[in-house]
Amino acid sequence: MPDQHPDQHLGATPDGHTHEHTHRPRALRLGVAGPVGTGKSSILATLCRELAGELAMAVVTNDIYTDEDARFLRSAGVLPTERIRAVETGACPHTAIRDDVSANLDAVEDLEEAYGPLDLVLVESGGDNLTATFSPALADAQLFCIDVAGGGDVARKGGPGITGADLLIINKTDLAPHVEVDVAAMVADASHARDGLPVLALSKHDSASVAELADWVRELLVRHRSGTHVPTDPGPMAPHSHSHDHGHDGS
Repeated sequence: MPDQHPDQHLGATPDGHTHEHTHRPRALRLGVAGPVGTGKSSILATLCRELAGELAMAVVTNDIYTDEDARFLRSAGVLPTERIRAVETGACPHTAIRDDVSANLDAVEDLEEAYGPLDLVLVESGGDNLTATFSPALADAQLFCIDVAGGGDVARKGGPGITGADLLIINKTDLAPHVEVDVAAMVADASHARDGLPVLALSKHDSASVAELADWVRELLVRHRSGTHVPTDPGPMAPHSHSHDHGHDGS
């Protein structure tokens, strides 16, 4: 019998007999958040290159006014273009990943219905600040991305994205000599802030760190399928305030 593509369901055979369907959980939904310019889209592209040959995948990107990140991934050829959807939030990026996740949920569910069964859906937040976190209603797990170019002290600044995400990535480590950052010290600071949760120093040019990231996702997927992974909430974002005086006191 020929090997079955991961997108195919078991079904009727040519002789009319049917195989028992293999039931598995819906796709693992992995959120990717972090400040602007830290390399979130590059991480998505790296994961797709590493895993698309073995897993059925799709991607949802978030931008405020454009589909720039989706176009980047489509042009990179890391997945069939129809499996990369863009959500234009029209507001602060946190809105669509935490406050009202309906647009992202619709995109994820549409992809699963059109191309399922899928193994993994990556959801990229628009660039936000250090407090950005995904609602557990949208993401089963989340990784948070900072980078060495943002400064060696970033990990010490904390916030729920850094302290509570399932995985913290310190990205672009190949740039560290050029920005005078001690990667080992940055990892140590991050590990202290995260109280034992995993930290990964990553460069897309370093095959060992890329392999470590891919293995982390594989292990997470195993736990998701077995029901032993329990989504956790890193904590709410800090309150956002907008300095608009609408004169509600009647003055």
